[in-house]
Amino acid sequence: MKVVLNIAGILGLLVGFTWFFQGTGLLPGSFMTGQMQRAVYGAVVVVVSLVLLTRVRSRKPKGASET
Repeated sequence: MKVVLNIAGILGLLVGFTWFFQGTGLLPGSFMTGQMQRAVYGAVVVVVSLVLLTRVRSRKPKGASET
């Protein structure tokens, strides 16, 4: 499960950064270029992906003791 969540987090970062850069006009060539709404969506996806990756990486493996 940890591997799947890591992959989802990394894909979320890639998609989020792409949307952000297209929305701000730094990455041209799409219908989303220059639309600030897309930049906001991208920023939200990046933040959610970072939270997901942080939580997955700080999670203790099953059966680990808390000593």
